[in-house]
This record gives sequence, structure tokens and C-alpha cells, in this order.
Amino acid sequence: MKTPRLLLLYIIIGLWQSPAAFGQSDFFTGKQIKIVVGFSAGGIIDLWARLFALYLGKYIPGNPTLVVQNLPGGGSMIAANHLYNVAKPDGLTVAMLSSGLYFDQLLGAKEVKYDWAKFGWIGSPVKNFEVLTMRNDTPYKTIEDIQKAAQPPRCGTTGSGATGHYFPKFLDDALGAKFHLVLGYPGNREVEIAIERGEVHCYAITKEAFLREPGRSWLKKGFVRALVQGGQKRDPLFPDTPTIYELMDKHRTPDALKRFAAVLLSVGAIGRPLVTPPNLPAGRLAILRDAYAKMLNDAEFLAEAKKREWEVEYISGQELEAIAKKSVNQPQDVVDRLRKTLRD
Repeated sequence: MKTPRLLLLYIIIGLWQSPAAFGQSDFFTGKQIKIVVGFSAGGIIDLWARLFALYLGKYIPGNPTLVVQNLPGGGSMIAANHLYNVAKPDGLTVAMLSSGLYFDQLLGAKEVKYDWAKFGWIGSPVKNFEVLTMRNDTPYKTIEDIQKAAQPPRCGTTGSGATGHYFPKFLDDALGAKFHLVLGYPGNREVEIAIERGEVHCYAITKEAFLREPGRSWLKKGFVRALVQGGQKRDPLFPDTPTIYELMDKHRTPDALKRFAAVLLSVGAIGRPLVTPPNLPAGRLAILRDAYAKMLNDAEFLAEAKKREWEVEYISGQELEAIAKKSVNQPQDVVDRLRKTLRD
């Protein structure tokens, strides 16, 4: 017996529909989704999570409620281990983690109980690349000025492994721009006070952190200038500031260091990721990714982010997944260089 044409048409349409159509869309009805944050309440990652909790459920079929649970410790490693080994892969537990956790996996830290590449990647609201900023009243106007300086500028940082430590060290390795790193400040605010006092000339910080006060005002008033940015392309906020990739091409940095840059600076490309446990059913991951993308286009969400002076730049789960897989699949020479850059 021949299949009626109308029935055949319905079958074809069904096969073209998203995984949500196959019994996944009703799952979240009446449920609660927990966003585990790997840091204490009040920090920037926690604040992003709480904003997501207000809007994400609106775009998930069944409109589940979302709550935030803080699970701080180990730079969010405790939360990562919990998500990977304890949380059920059912879509009801997601997490916001440090984008640099793959460093610990590459370096073989015994505390790591996860595989960075196997998390389910939903999306990120921002590319949080590095920016090296310098007081404008110093003679260091460009990277080339630092290369030629008899006395290197003093850059403040909290300690080894922080952005203020590894980014200047990489600029030295890749471009021959030397810095005198002053370590031991309790936090970025203390570094900023040191810059205001003239104790140090510069610091490296993420774009997102820099654009909170006083950095935003410093930039507007011309108190500081950005000398180099860590993104693949120039950000509209820093149109006259070269990227590290431009500078590496200009100064003919060896290919090995260019490849290493892609690993070291993936932190910025990942931004503020929202992730799930491994082995989440593909249909549910697709639902969460779709809802996340729609949330980041929500007018009220964008207005709230703007009120907080947050930049929003959607990075898809597929893009994050590709970055994550590439980040942890590295030869031993890259791992050795990473260890030297982060710990020396």
C-alpha cells in the first residue's frame, strides 16, 4: 500500500524539525534549573548568572524557573568537578565557571576531575580579551617604546597565573617587550590605587574588568591608554590599539609562539561560559542553546546589560565547543611553555 502524500509530507517535515520536537520540549515544564556559580556572590560571574536567571526561562519550552547556587573554591574548580561528576546530565543543572580552568587540566593538576572538552557548551555573553593599559604620562606610548626602553615599565598584578602576570610575560616572549612585574596586590582595586599613586605604570586586565570604574573614566579622561589588546580583531572601544596578533605579524614572532598564543589567549575567546554536565541529551542541549541565543537578543535583557555598562557579544555553544576541544588537545612543548608562562 502506498503512503498517502499528505502523511509523507508530515513525516518529512517532522524529520526536519529540531531535536526539541522529539519529546524534549515538554521536559522542562514545571521544573527548576539550577545555575551553579563557581564563585562567591557579588562578583561579575555571579551577577551574569543572576541576570540569566531572570530571562533565560522565558525562552525554554515549559518556562522553568531558574535559581543561582554559589559553590566557590579553587577558582571555580570545585564547581567544575561537581558539575562533571555529581550533577545529573538532565539539563536541570548548569554552571558558570572560570574560562581559564583548562589551564589546570593541561598542566595536570591533581585536583582536576573533569575533561574541559566534554562539558556541554551553551553560550557566552562576551569575549573577555586582555588589555594592557599604561598611564598616559609615561614615555611608553607603544609596544615599540617598551622594546627600546632602558628601564622597563612597572606593571602591577595580584600574582602568578593572573591576567596581569601572564599577558605581560607573553608580550616579553613574543615581542621582546620587557616589564618589571610587581606581584602581591590583594586585588585589582589595589593595583588601580597603585597606578593612581604612581607606584606602578601599567597593568593587564580583562576588557570586562577594565570597563568597570575607574577604568572606563580613566580611558575617557585620557589618564591611561591601551597599548595592546588580546582579541583576534580590534574592538570598537579600542579602535587605535593593535591586537597581539597584528603585533606578532609586524615583529615576525616565531610560528611556535603564534600557536601558543591561541592556547594562552583562549580564555578571552571563551568569555563567561554557561555549561552543562557531559552527556546531556542532544535535544536538551539544543533547547538550551536556542533559548540562550534568544535571551541575548531580548530587548529587556539588553537594556538591563546596558544599564550595568556591560558589553554583550554572543558566542555560540558550537563555537565554544570547538575552542574547548582545541584548547586541551596540545603537544607537550606547548604544555611546557604554558607551565613556564603561568608559574615562573
